[in-house]
Amino acid sequence: MKLYISKLILGLFLLSTSFIFAQNLSKSQFQVRGNCDMCKERIETTAKKAGAKEARYSIDTQILTLETESNISTDDILKKVAEAGHDNEKFKAADETYESLPGCCHYERDLQPSSQTEAQHHQHKKENEFYVKGNCGSCKARIEKAAKDAGASSAEWSAETQTVILQFDASKTSADKILKKIAEVGHDNEKYKASDDVYNDLPGCCLYDREIPMGATNPKVHFEEETSSAHENHNVASENNHADHENKIEGVTISGSKAPTALSKKEAGLTFNIDKKELLKAACCNLSESFETNATVDVSFSNAVTGTKQLKMLGLDQKYTSLTKELLPEIRGLASAYGLNFIPGRWIESIQLTKGGSTVTNGYESITGQINTELLKNSEKPETSLNLFSDFNGRAEANFTSVAPINEKWSQTFLLHGNGTFGNTDMNDDGFLDRPKGTQLNAAYLLNYNDLEKSGLGSHFGINFIKDERTAGQTGFNKQLDQDEQSAYGVGINISRFQVWNKTGYVFKGKPYQSLGWMNQYVYHQQDSFFGLRNYSGKQHTYYSNLIFESILGNTNHKYKAGASFLYDGYDETYLTDNYKRNEIVPGIFAEYTLTGLKYTLVAGARADFHNLAGTQFTPRLNFKYDFTPQTIVRLSAGRGFRTASVFAENQQYFASNRSIQILQNGGNIYGLKPEIAWNYGISLQQEFKLFGKKSSIVADFFRTDFQDQVLVDLDRSPQQLTFYNLEGRSFANSFQTQWDFTPFKNFDVRLAYKYYDVQADYLEGRREIPFMAKHRGFMNLAYATNKNSKGGFWSFDTTLNWVGKQRLPDMSGNPAEFQLPAYSNSYAVLNAQISRNFNKKLRAYLGGENLTSYQQENPIIDFKNPFGNYFDGGMVYAPIMKANFYVGLDVTF
Repeated sequence: MKLYISKLILGLFLLSTSFIFAQNLSKSQFQVRGNCDMCKERIETTAKKAGAKEARYSIDTQILTLETESNISTDDILKKVAEAGHDNEKFKAADETYESLPGCCHYERDLQPSSQTEAQHHQHKKENEFYVKGNCGSCKARIEKAAKDAGASSAEWSAETQTVILQFDASKTSADKILKKIAEVGHDNEKYKASDDVYNDLPGCCLYDREIPMGATNPKVHFEEETSSAHENHNVASENNHADHENKIEGVTISGSKAPTALSKKEAGLTFNIDKKELLKAACCNLSESFETNATVDVSFSNAVTGTKQLKMLGLDQKYTSLTKELLPEIRGLASAYGLNFIPGRWIESIQLTKGGSTVTNGYESITGQINTELLKNSEKPETSLNLFSDFNGRAEANFTSVAPINEKWSQTFLLHGNGTFGNTDMNDDGFLDRPKGTQLNAAYLLNYNDLEKSGLGSHFGINFIKDERTAGQTGFNKQLDQDEQSAYGVGINISRFQVWNKTGYVFKGKPYQSLGWMNQYVYHQQDSFFGLRNYSGKQHTYYSNLIFESILGNTNHKYKAGASFLYDGYDETYLTDNYKRNEIVPGIFAEYTLTGLKYTLVAGARADFHNLAGTQFTPRLNFKYDFTPQTIVRLSAGRGFRTASVFAENQQYFASNRSIQILQNGGNIYGLKPEIAWNYGISLQQEFKLFGKKSSIVADFFRTDFQDQVLVDLDRSPQQLTFYNLEGRSFANSFQTQWDFTPFKNFDVRLAYKYYDVQADYLEGRREIPFMAKHRGFMNLAYATNKNSKGGFWSFDTTLNWVGKQRLPDMSGNPAEFQLPAYSNSYAVLNAQISRNFNKKLRAYLGGENLTSYQQENPIIDFKNPFGNYFDGGMVYAPIMKANFYVGLDVTF
């Protein structure tokens, strides 16, 4: 009996001891960097060896949860974790230890440990400061409103610190009552937790991570999206001012910077964001060269005499894509042929590329998508850069950019570009220049005002002037003599362009979800040109205005935009002796509704435009995104677009030929033709997964464009004729693309893509494939960079391979046999590559080559020996016209 009692007492003692020790265990959480399951095992094992009773690491949240006894220091544990190779909020791993980790464990080293720990920071809160979880501007408005409804005289919530500072009369309310009210509207805080039902009813952008410890940094604030675009439907006055985000009013981008190239997971539309860092991977002298590492856009020469380039997307010409700058109409009308050369690559801060129908707030002209270019205008400190570039065939350019804050509200940007082509480049010895000689001077000034968070006002002003002069044709052409005074064939192009714009926005006080934006732009464009004995000149005056109001219906799950626009285009063109004048006056109204659910986003919009020449046009557009999981996203889109065709300006690539122009009028008011109208439908799948312990993604999309009406450019009726007429029958374009991005090992990125196009139209002689459009295309981009040294220096290597399948060529059977083309071209491949060396953060040099396969179209100019004869034609271009070309460049930042 005594033995039994002794055992019972001993058992109770041991049980009570273990209970006491259990009561002395403390639980804490810390940020630790890791990448894969190997990291998880290493971190947890190291923590336990260092004294933790329990250690659980989450790769997704980058949080290590520790359970320790009171006599165990978490600092000692985190120090051991760092010694094992993993940066954390208190200690940083040694570089050599980090480098010795397996490749799959090489995480992004963006965590900056501080001597003052998170816990210490928590202890130094102000007396009336409390932890409240949230993500964005909508959260801020909701939290502060709830606090004031509960009796607070003022409430200031910070997304960055995840705290709210309260001011209140203690005789009327209390912190407990206020925090309880905040929890009731959906926001967990240090005293109360929101109910699951209320939390789940929050808009998608407001769904904060409930597992993150109270007061810890919210990753959705600092790293929520790898992309940020000028199209983001984010609230304007977000408390978060991190560099990866921006404050904006719809169409009025005020500040912020863009992340590297990525497909936005937030956008309902299929939107790619291209950062300026991506543009450094290639020569990128201007916008036409900004898509060399992008598989979506096809870039090709369109004329062997003038050397012009054109973009194509979804199997259709550039004119069907809305090309904007700062969300304002840019490359259209008279600028269609040469406008890609007017935006220097070094001026570009980011590009947003949307496939398929874009938002109705940006106009009615988009049919296959939108490409928006944002200029350099964001910098926390003054930054001045100089770029010098030269290739081995007589082309040189210089770019000067200066972005600087004037004070806390004002900043300014100076942009200056000059280029010149001086060498006689004739690689195929046909006596014609492979690219024109000449110069361009391009200057712009931008002024920005940002007081969104205080007064709610922001404004952006810009002015741009361009002077571009080009001479092409035979190498013996003397530009000092008139064409009729010499036998050599010449081309002269002289362009002057001036534009001024302003975008002003206002965010309503206390309502970051409600804003008003107004955009205005005036453009003057003049071109004087000749092509042998043919002359073409034109003037265009354009005024554009767009007013947008944005707010919510009840809550931020239901957003809407409404507004009005006005467009004036005045054209005065002369071709040979014929003069064509027209004024297009287009007032319009529009509305757009966005419904946001936990896993879906629906954007439905419509606009009505009252065109004085094309009649009233109704333009509906719909985009829908559904997240099956955070890694599996499906998108659907449908929409209508219309445009008026500028048949002369948009087809100047055929002017350097003997072809006469014939317009078969059908009673329309623009060159006797009706406007172009098309419907576009699309579906896409975005799938992310881990491969080699790194993020990988596959995107597959299919788009179809059906023309209700179209101005066909018929090159087949006769080799001596260029005929324009309206579609009678069907015209369609099917586009399929799949793209795979992955990182096989650290610092090495691979992008593979395949595209299939089926583009056909009913011409007068029957249905045919559109010429110069390959059915099959392949794409590969490889990019590798070495680790940065202590001065920020590193090497980078980039190469891109484009494979282009056979293309249908125009019917030239009416010519003598020696001046005919085959029915289809041969397939070919083009290889571009670049090596660059960043010596430090301020000095970079690069060397590259284009068309390293040296594939060159044979005889791109038909009957080049007799340029004034009946069979001369410089517009039948389907492949590169220059062999391998090498270049060097230097970037210096002051």
